[in-house]
Order: sequence, then C-alpha cells, then structure tokens
Amino acid sequence: MRFLKSQAGAVVLWLTGIILLAAAIVPWIYRFGKNLAAKAAAQDLSAFQEWLGASAGRAELDRYFSRAMVFSALILLPFLLRRLKTLKKSANRLEEPVKSRLPWSLRISQWLAALIIAAGLLWSLGIVLELAGAYTPRPDFPKFSKLLNKAIIPALSASIIEEWLFRGLLLGVWLRIAKPVAACIGVSFVFAVVHFMEPPAGAEISDPAHYLAGFQLLAAIFSNYANPQFIAAELATLFSVGLILAYTRIRTGSLWFPIGLHAGWIFALKGFNLLHRGVEESPLRPLWIGDSLRSGLLPLLTLGLTAVICFFVLKILSPKSPV
Repeated sequence: MRFLKSQAGAVVLWLTGIILLAAAIVPWIYRFGKNLAAKAAAQDLSAFQEWLGASAGRAELDRYFSRAMVFSALILLPFLLRRLKTLKKSANRLEEPVKSRLPWSLRISQWLAALIIAAGLLWSLGIVLELAGAYTPRPDFPKFSKLLNKAIIPALSASIIEEWLFRGLLLGVWLRIAKPVAACIGVSFVFAVVHFMEPPAGAEISDPAHYLAGFQLLAAIFSNYANPQFIAAELATLFSVGLILAYTRIRTGSLWFPIGLHAGWIFALKGFNLLHRGVEESPLRPLWIGDSLRSGLLPLLTLGLTAVICFFVLKILSPKSPV
C-alpha cells in the first residue's frame, strides 16, 4: 500500500509495533515488579529499591502496560528514525526544527509559569465542579506520603519522560520531514492514541502473569472503541493536550514550558482525585464532565482557555517567535 510507504504510514506502523510489543512483554514486567515488591517487603533494600518495590506492589496490570508502551516506544524508535531517514531522501528537505539555548533563569520561569497555569486552571475547574455538586470532598485527608507517591512524583517523572519522547524526539524528527502544523497534528494524534490505551472500568484479567495477559488486556482496551461517547470525551481532550504541548515546544524552541504544563495537569488531576470523589448523580455528567477532570466539554473548554493564556504569556517569556 502507498500509505504504508509514506511518512505517516511509517509512524502508524511504529505505533502498531509499540502496542503489540508492549502486550507481549508486559507479563514479564509484571512478574519482575511483583517479585521486587515481595523482596522489598521481606528485606532491607536501598531507599530507591524500597520506593520502587512499594510502587510496583500497588500497581495493576494496566499501569504496567502503560510503562511497557513507553519502553517499547524507545526500543522501536531507532527503526522509525531509520525509516523516516530513508523516506526523507526522496523528499525536499525542510528547515531544521528550531532549538533555543535559553538562559537558566528563563527556563525556570517558563517551567514555573506553565506549571501554575495548567495546575491552577484545572484545579479551579475542579472547585467550580465541586460547588456545582459534581464532586464532593473525601472524608479522610490523604497523608503527604500518598500525595507524594500518587501526584507529585508521577507529575515530575511522567512529564519529563513523555515530553522528551513525544515533543523532544518524535516531534523533532517529524519537523525535519513535515511542516510545523502537520508535525504537531501527527505527534498529537500519536500522543492521544497512546494515552487512550486504557481498559474500561471494571475490566479484570484473571492471571496478569500469563504470557497472553497483555493481549487479553488489549482486547478489553479496544472494547472502548465501541463506545462513541468515550472516544469523543477522552480522545478529543488528549488530542487537544497534545496540540498545546506541541505548539509550546515549537513556540519556545525548548521543552521547559511543555514539561511544566504536563506536570501541572498531572498534579492537578491526580491531586484533585485524591481529595475528591465524583457524584454520579450530577446532571453535569456525562456531557459536561466525564469520569475525571480530563474528559467532558468543561475540561475541553478549560484547555482552550489554557491555550489562550499560554499564547499571551509566551509573548513575554519567549525570546523569539519561531512560528
């Protein structure tokens, strides 16, 4: 097929390979994680191993699958780069992607500003929804250690790893073989699909360590595609998030601002969920707000407001306008 011989086709094949490889290796990663958790519970290990073992012990199969996808993306990335390099030889060379060597003061300013914008707006949405009766506070305030493990550490680690992978490596490559608008759309679609790979609520795998457990999980995940409402609510939000992150990466020529945005969103989403629970009977569900602060029309509108604010803030915090 001509499509599979195109640049977009190469990315689709890469994404398919990521999903299949993750499904194949996730049972082994699951076993390793659970063995480490048991070892950490029975022996005195280093502080890092103790933390990693505790985290592995709490994680379910879908969490392992998410990490297996990131690992698979890195493993298969050289094959994508080689394919794109081959295809580029027959195409006109476009301008190199813009990179900026920013002073440290500006880097920190961009990261903090983005963190405050993303977390502040999303948490403000949560407060509005609480006042509207869509959320209610949980009776027990979580310990700081739980907030650290469930919100702060994931916000910092995931934002750095995923921005380096999606807006650093993948977008950087795509900008060399396509115009900025096409590159942003393509990378944002890949980003949305990867984060869309979550099983429906209540899905269970009888034996997560079975060698076919990853493919059983895939079957449960793809059952989401039979639910148009879920696709519209989740995929639209994730795609919009990807577009904002890609735009700010190109606008600033660095990853500092998108890392701050990503960290702010994760912290607000997970932190708010630790402190609140959804009210299923709320008339705002499921159109205005879905299962969490990342789905529904109100989160989508909040992302639009975030994009507008970022546009004006970057007029101050960006040394130049590459696009």
